[in-house]
Amino acid sequence: MNQLLSVRAKRERLEKMNMVIGTFFSEVGTNLLVRLSDRDPNLSSIKEDLVVGNDWSDADFARVRKHLEAYSSAVTIDPAELVVLKEYLIKKRNFLLRLLENPMLLEHGPFTEVLRAVFHLTDELERREDLAGTPESDQKHLAGDINRAYRLLALAWLDYMKYLKNNYPYLFSLAMRTNPFDETASPVVKA
Repeated sequence: MNQLLSVRAKRERLEKMNMVIGTFFSEVGTNLLVRLSDRDPNLSSIKEDLVVGNDWSDADFARVRKHLEAYSSAVTIDPAELVVLKEYLIKKRNFLLRLLENPMLLEHGPFTEVLRAVFHLTDELERREDLAGTPESDQKHLAGDINRAYRLLALAWLDYMKYLKNNYPYLFSLAMRTNPFDETASPVVKA
């Protein structure tokens, strides 16, 4: 009986944690992925893999995850775009801080790493007074932080898509219609 209750409690924690992760992608993550993937010159090499289908199996998700883990992104953002990214992340800071207060996230190490990378990027951008005049050496440093966050975000997004596909087809449908890696994505349902 105790083991059954323990399994049930674990399942309930997983559900709550995925609700928090879903909220993150709704409020910050998907938009951030759009912004960063639009500036990834190598995106074409993985884009097709990231258009998740209704017929995907767990093996398909595992194959794409392995490909994504080996993927070397090359997102570059010019100084003017860094200013826009900084403004976006600072506007989302309070939301991100509230996420960190959620004890559910302590049980999900990979997602905690996503938040840590996004917070670090936000801090790096916020501490620079004149991003428009960022020297090339500092742009390279920031590109490292951006690509770290981008890679972790993409992996977390893929894992979340797998969860939605397996558990919430209606949420998965909207997520695919607003796929941040698909430039033709539209929330409008078409025949």
